[in-house]
Amino acid sequence: MRLAALALGVIAAASLALTGCSSSGSTGSASGGGSHALTIGMPNGPQTNNSNPFLNTSAARSLGYAFAIYEPLAQVNDTRPANKPVPWLAKSWEWNTDYTQLKLTARDGVKWSDGKPFTAADIAYSLQLRKDNPALNSEGLPYGDITTDGDTVTVNFTTGQFVNQIKALQLFIVPEHIWKNISDPTKDLNQKPVGTGPYVLKSWTNQAVTLDANKDYWGGKLAVPELRYTSYSGNDTLTTALATGAAQWGWTFIADYQNVYEAKDKANNHAFFPAGLGIDALYLNTQTAPFNDVAVRKALSLAVDREKESKVAESGIFPELTNVTGIPTPAGESFIDSEYKGQNYKVDVAGAKKVLTDAGYSYDGDQLIGKDGKPVTFTLQDPAGWNDYDSGLQLIADSAKQIGITAKVETPTADAWTAAVNTGDFQATLHWTNAGVTPWEMYSNIFDPAYYVAPGKDAVWNYGRYQNPDAAAAFKEYTDATDDAGRQAALAKIEKIFVDDVPAIAMDARPAGAEYSSKYYTGWPSDDNAYANPQPTVANVAYILTKLKPAN
Repeated sequence: MRLAALALGVIAAASLALTGCSSSGSTGSASGGGSHALTIGMPNGPQTNNSNPFLNTSAARSLGYAFAIYEPLAQVNDTRPANKPVPWLAKSWEWNTDYTQLKLTARDGVKWSDGKPFTAADIAYSLQLRKDNPALNSEGLPYGDITTDGDTVTVNFTTGQFVNQIKALQLFIVPEHIWKNISDPTKDLNQKPVGTGPYVLKSWTNQAVTLDANKDYWGGKLAVPELRYTSYSGNDTLTTALATGAAQWGWTFIADYQNVYEAKDKANNHAFFPAGLGIDALYLNTQTAPFNDVAVRKALSLAVDREKESKVAESGIFPELTNVTGIPTPAGESFIDSEYKGQNYKVDVAGAKKVLTDAGYSYDGDQLIGKDGKPVTFTLQDPAGWNDYDSGLQLIADSAKQIGITAKVETPTADAWTAAVNTGDFQATLHWTNAGVTPWEMYSNIFDPAYYVAPGKDAVWNYGRYQNPDAAAAFKEYTDATDDAGRQAALAKIEKIFVDDVPAIAMDARPAGAEYSSKYYTGWPSDDNAYANPQPTVANVAYILTKLKPAN
């Protein structure tokens, strides 16, 4: 099969050389030299000793240390989609013309932390593992044949993957010699993780997870000798830790962060919130009442106050969504179909009530009565301590009351909430989407039927279990399109389904974000040098850790 002339990996490698980086691919400090441990916090409550990098319920993923141990094929900055990916475990790659085949060349000179050599066979095995275990294929990539020839891996896909290029390149790699002996990779706790990454697990306790610098790291010496991960009980406790310097890197919502966090140490406390095309949405369980009825979904969408959600619940950090497609503007303005240009959200309680009564609902005083003669109610839930989401849920409950629906707010533990969302054991919950390079990503996360799994089974997206053959066809049409015109036509269909059928309720734009301290280490992503997504739980973690240098 003829290969496309564009070889992103080669281009990126050339860029790396021009900036003076080593051929090893690391752009990190080669001198090491730091003496302070780096404490990293997340507001995710109690954790269990589980370092399985494939499971979003594991401590490794919840706290983010999975990506200090396991590395991706390339470093993709999804907050700056136009930036070329940086070669990492793949030193180069090529797509064919219709994006159904990807050829990856494995980096040489890399070793696993147990001393075994990293090879192309590890890449092929890691992808085959996802193909053979759909529960591990969180990216939803349609794998075909995967073959190896020397240091080259050829990955075939059953459909064109133009929109999924960054997903493929962000895949992390596990060692075949370890994982081939694991009987059930979907459940294994992986308590002795072996990776190629800059850090290795030293100890795991309920108080802290400690990682040491990998002395044989292929990318050179590291400035930070030790990482300490702590899971705080919620936003408030992590905010205190960050503001006082007890934690030096984290991601949590901080209302009035300029005064509450940055002003506590103006020289060293920094916040960075690069925006993209990701959003927060109220995911609705479309399989059960009341949200199995589009009338209720539409009515609630008309009633919620997105301006309050942005300004009150998110303190203005998360920008208000205005266009009825849910696409963030101005970042996504060019993707909005002409049918919806200038059509903005507005609170319309009267209109919401009319939608409901036209659909056969009635009122007993202020209480909405369902078609079955019973009051309409539902439960909202997000983890305890996630203050912005918890406040947002209460605002939504207040809006529901305006149209006669009693909504209860529950705040379980993060673990319990994650399990409930994954298995579809919820009615409504605030949850994020990925950003991506087009709005296809956020829509796909929310309601792409390709992600559908039956209630009770673990979903990786489409948590509301939305099913619609027209939507399935539109998403497939988008991924199969071979030019921009075809993709825009398919996106227009997706936007129309989102507006008309309301599979979820878009609430606010969602920037990536992190708070970090430059007291001990510098080199963090910032407005002046936005080289990576700054969050401590994404695949860019290894990249950031190699860029840090001792302060002074």
